[in-house]
Amino acid sequence: MPTRFSEILRQSCETTWTRAIEHRFVRELGTGGVADDVMARYLVQDHRFLDSFLVLLGAAIASSDRFESRLTLGRFTGMVSGEENTYFLRAFDALGVDADARMRTPDTKATAGFKAIMREAAATRSYAATLAVLNVAEGLYLDWAQRAPRPLPQSFVHAEWITLHDNAMFADFVAFLQAELDRVGPDEAAGAADFFRRTVDLELAFFDAAYARSDR
Repeated sequence: MPTRFSEILRQSCETTWTRAIEHRFVRELGTGGVADDVMARYLVQDHRFLDSFLVLLGAAIASSDRFESRLTLGRFTGMVSGEENTYFLRAFDALGVDADARMRTPDTKATAGFKAIMREAAATRSYAATLAVLNVAEGLYLDWAQRAPRPLPQSFVHAEWITLHDNAMFADFVAFLQAELDRVGPDEAAGAADFFRRTVDLELAFFDAAYARSDR
């Protein structure tokens, strides 16, 4: 039986979590088989909630009770603002998706949900709430990325999306998030569990949305 709070939350959502990390999108990404229109649709939507994600990270920094934790969160925020955002822009160029096309594309229901839950968690001013969302948003991505077959796909659009979420620094950050949630989450167990569960549901819906048009 799990004893860590983060593991208890993960186990409570195990079926949905497994469906997400074994999703068609993840399988095709690992082989380089995601069609360009699907990859473009997915990345446009993922980049769309980057602003809300930075709000969430800022709230985690502000609500954390430890200086060392703020430093770790701050370093990760710098990576997202730099390396990850640059990947998005390079991928959009490679896929032929210009800024106007990205602006014209409406949010999917899952994207709107992600933006809302990130800002909702930030607005609580609760470190545990922000950690619950972050543990899913980052932990689930580490989980599927570590399962990607090797060698990686030739296209950097596929390969770098995997390596951005499967590297030593990212794994250490996810371990930090889990330890922090284990430390502060039990004092706000019900709220943290609610945010965790809803975020896992959104992750699965987000992968589904990438195929919504191409499968019609």
